[in-house]
Amino acid sequence: MDGCRDQVVERMPVGWLALDADWVVRGVNAAGLRVIGKTREELLGADYWESFPDNRHNAFGESYRRVRETGVAESLEAWYPEPLNTWFEVTAVPAGDGLDLFFAEVSERRRAQERLAVLALVSAELAGNPDPVDSMARIPRLVVPAIADWAVVTVIDDDGRPADVGSWHADARLREVLSRYVELRLSALPVTAPLIQALTTEAPVHVTGQQVAETLAPGEARDLQRQLADGTGVYLPLLGRGRTLGLLTLWCQSGRALAGDELAAAREVADRIGLALDNGRLYRQQAQLAEELQRSLLTQPFQPDHAEVAVRYTPAVEAARVGGDWYDAFLQPSGTMMLVIGDVVGHDTAAAAMMGQLRSLLRGIAAYSDAGPAEVLRGLDAAMSLLDLQTLATAAVARLEQTPEDVAADRTVLRWANAGHLDPMVLRPDGSITEPASWQGDLLLGVDSTALRREQELVLVRGSTVLLFTDGLIERRGEDLDTGLARMRAVVAELADEPLTVLCDELVERLVHGRPDDDVALVAVRLHPQDRPRPPEAGPRRVPDEVPGDPAGP
Repeated sequence: MDGCRDQVVERMPVGWLALDADWVVRGVNAAGLRVIGKTREELLGADYWESFPDNRHNAFGESYRRVRETGVAESLEAWYPEPLNTWFEVTAVPAGDGLDLFFAEVSERRRAQERLAVLALVSAELAGNPDPVDSMARIPRLVVPAIADWAVVTVIDDDGRPADVGSWHADARLREVLSRYVELRLSALPVTAPLIQALTTEAPVHVTGQQVAETLAPGEARDLQRQLADGTGVYLPLLGRGRTLGLLTLWCQSGRALAGDELAAAREVADRIGLALDNGRLYRQQAQLAEELQRSLLTQPFQPDHAEVAVRYTPAVEAARVGGDWYDAFLQPSGTMMLVIGDVVGHDTAAAAMMGQLRSLLRGIAAYSDAGPAEVLRGLDAAMSLLDLQTLATAAVARLEQTPEDVAADRTVLRWANAGHLDPMVLRPDGSITEPASWQGDLLLGVDSTALRREQELVLVRGSTVLLFTDGLIERRGEDLDTGLARMRAVVAELADEPLTVLCDELVERLVHGRPDDDVALVAVRLHPQDRPRPPEAGPRRVPDEVPGDPAGP
């Protein structure tokens, strides 16, 4: 090569290797010699394939031959095996009948990319689950092998007890060994162990395999640890707001150390896990508070002589969606039973608190005035406006009425008013289902306190069952309400002969499988015959002393 080109390539920071038409090495620069680890005398004049036999059939060799055939330059990044054991980026450029190869060792860049990818994967895993405890078992798979050769995640439960919840080893042959070790290690460690020290001091603790083995009690756990830990490890606390919520154990085998950028990435992973665990803890606490508030307001209903009442409430599977669904069943001063189902807009503690206010207001209006369903809803809407309760809600209020003539005819009138809610569903004694055919109800509560409130009525024979429910029982993503109602009708018909409590339990289970997307509230009343005693399956009678007894009673 001429003098000018010689000086340029010799001073380049990247490696350079020149091959002639016969694959003989005709030139190499200083950077190339440093990377390859051979002398200039060993390379110049040597056959390339004999000097680098592994490249005959790998991605590098295939690329070089392709460039020779096509005359088009190519770049690739790939792993070079023994003796270099590193990542290279190589650009092959046609040079007459031969090739110029420009190459650089890029392992550190690859490791940096892998570390960034790990952080992104961990963040995505934690962000995709409102309760990150469920994600902890998967975290070790994300950090191995990019950051460590094996990893364990430990979480401290609400009672302060540590538990290993996830582990992973880069070597598939050792995964069962690690899994067994994780089952045993916490119970085999003394309180002075480095792992316990990391939990109590909130500071990372670096250890060797020998140090850990010496702290373990003699037995299976120590034997397993010796198989796993011939290198160094670190215990990284998972820190929340003012507390340690767990631990990330990372271990590197001999020949690899967790330091520098890899250690910084590991600490960033631990910080993100700790923050997610703390947010999840606060999330669960808020959800538990909201659910407890809601359940405390949803009291058990009264049980009149010949009307059996059952209620069910199931919170949404997403805890933060605990909200404003409510039910009620009580007796008015005249002894008439009133049923209520409602849903405050929103899914949080505020919605649950607002639900409590509306439920109490409605109860007070109905219990004091003996008003009918439409008048009760009018009164509630007016009270919401007067008290400046800034919310929207749906509600259906139903009343079971009987005149002496109705008692003689063994029938009951169901009268209800509907403020934007789903209408009642009635199961007849013959197993048929009755629903209003055309009426869609009136305006939601909280929109216009002067809105018209109308009533519907339906004549029921004794033995009928009335169901009032919120939309969480029937709604599904991607479906309309008609589809959900049809599914509910089919299930109710199948359960027609079951006791009321079984019907309610099975209805909720079959429709939402215990994991609803939205809160579910259900109130059901079965009208037992009045010419015979209250059946045993209905349970004991429970009514206030102040209200009159059943008109058909003694």
